[in-house]
Amino acid sequence: MKTLLSGLFLLLSYGLLAQDTAEYETVDVSFLRGNVVLHSPELAHLITGHPEGVMVSFSKKTNGNQEWEAIYNYPDYGGYFLYQDLKNQQLGECYTIGAHYNFYFLKRHLMVKIAQGVALTTHPYDKVSNSKNTAFGSKFMANTNFLIDYKKENLVGNFGVQAGLAFTHYSMGRVKSPNSGLNTIGLNVGVNYNFREVQYRKVDTTLANVRFTEPVRFNAVFRGGVNESPVIGSGQKPFYHLSAYADKRIGRKSALQLGIEGFATTSNKEYIKYRAIAFPNEPMDADTDYKRVGVFVGHELFINRLSIEVQVGYYAYDPAKLDVSFYDRVGLKYYITKKIFGALSVKTHGFLAEALELGVGVRL
Repeated sequence: MKTLLSGLFLLLSYGLLAQDTAEYETVDVSFLRGNVVLHSPELAHLITGHPEGVMVSFSKKTNGNQEWEAIYNYPDYGGYFLYQDLKNQQLGECYTIGAHYNFYFLKRHLMVKIAQGVALTTHPYDKVSNSKNTAFGSKFMANTNFLIDYKKENLVGNFGVQAGLAFTHYSMGRVKSPNSGLNTIGLNVGVNYNFREVQYRKVDTTLANVRFTEPVRFNAVFRGGVNESPVIGSGQKPFYHLSAYADKRIGRKSALQLGIEGFATTSNKEYIKYRAIAFPNEPMDADTDYKRVGVFVGHELFINRLSIEVQVGYYAYDPAKLDVSFYDRVGLKYYITKKIFGALSVKTHGFLAEALELGVGVRL
């Protein structure tokens, strides 16, 4: 499973990095310091200090060779390395590698970095030596980062500075319990260096200003993977999620979604039996249907072949009611062709992850 996740992530990263744009290299180094977000009471004993870290990003600047680059105000894309000391003996340290996009606003002084990678923790849960770490059930996890910085390039020669807010998230999507995950929020300050000057290409904006129209598209997606129930040591079980939805483009960048999906999470089947036996006073029958049906709305942001997807759903059918009635999903899609795409997403209930999903779908 870990090899499969790493392989898919590297494939998505390759697709991101292999886009045909002029390659203008830049590097930036940011130092981070902040606080752990207490999103669950069971994490209180793990908050003993202010996490610190450093993020090193290597980026390629776009210059308008492709239409999407100008539409998004010439973003950067590339790879990053993140180190964080979580300032807690049970949590230890995290090392991450991954891919990122930098988007620019306000005459390129405001930068928004979106980064996704695979993290390694030095102190995962162990029932003998580290039983208090309920955040990280596995040595390998997914890492997501959002940075909002004021950025000034070429302040002294090719050197510049940036500073702002940073949010980091670690989770393994309950591939293995325990998995409360961990979120940190804080400040970052850093320096950047451009290896050469970028000559932005003058782009014909006539096409970009023409209203973009597209008929309603119908999508079908199959997502799968493995996860474990909240009972530690209960074992990994497969899950199967099938979605059908319609989307409507509202411009060159975005589409709105409306759909329905079914969830067959087999770890819940075993968890229902466990709850019925372990908690006889609860109104839970061992034969309660573990399957669920949800309805959802979503938004898809198209960035060349890559897109970012956010969905919010409600369980219309959920007899067991093991979780709250609302769920959400954040993920990446890569269009292999105009109609076929691969997907990597995290399905959560608020801050609590339920599944790290690998998917394939069609858009007709």
